[in-house]
Amino acid sequence: MKKQKHGFWVFIFSLIPGAGEMYMGFKKQGLSIMLLFWGSIALASITGLGWLAMFLPVIWFYSFFNVHNLKSLSEEEFYSVEDNYILHMDQLSGDMGKFLQKHQSAAAWILILFGICILWSRFTSLLYFIVPTNMVDYVYNICNSLPQIIIAAGIIAAGIYLLTQQKKKLKQETETKEEHYWEPYRPYQQLTEKPVHTSDNSDKDTASEASSISDPENTDSNSSTK
Repeated sequence: MKKQKHGFWVFIFSLIPGAGEMYMGFKKQGLSIMLLFWGSIALASITGLGWLAMFLPVIWFYSFFNVHNLKSLSEEEFYSVEDNYILHMDQLSGDMGKFLQKHQSAAAWILILFGICILWSRFTSLLYFIVPTNMVDYVYNICNSLPQIIIAAGIIAAGIYLLTQQKKKLKQETETKEEHYWEPYRPYQQLTEKPVHTSDNSDKDTASEASSISDPENTDSNSSTK
């Protein structure tokens, strides 16, 4: 049950990510923040990927200021706040199957890269015991520089790919515009066309009709002779 609290214990529990939210009754928020914080520590220690520790201060400061913001709310605003999982974890877990089906290739590449990082960290740690002591410094520098070189090359390749795709898109747009709005000039078609003199034929027809009307005897005689 949610209950707005103030005082010393709120400050103490706010120092532990997720504990302050749970102390004030926001169980879902506190549980999700605790899972993120301690899960990041466990994942970094198991896999040996130290860069995962960069998420720890972000989670800690978010939890600390979230507790003190909840404490400073008015009573009406405090009880109107809904207790939801952070980052919509409940919805994410339900939609994870659909997401993986829709983005199978992207998820596969992420898992492959994650596995390569774990293997590289384990391989380098074992390599330090194999090489001679006078070569440890050289091997250490190479092992630290090689991932950075690969990442830099990947970033450059991604930038070149985006530029080429943008150029192809602009070229296609210009070609479609030219197809719709430009018609070539073909003078040979105008030369082959013959003019049609409709005025002379119409004058002859009108003259014959007028003569037949003005001289009905001729028409009758012509019909009798036929």
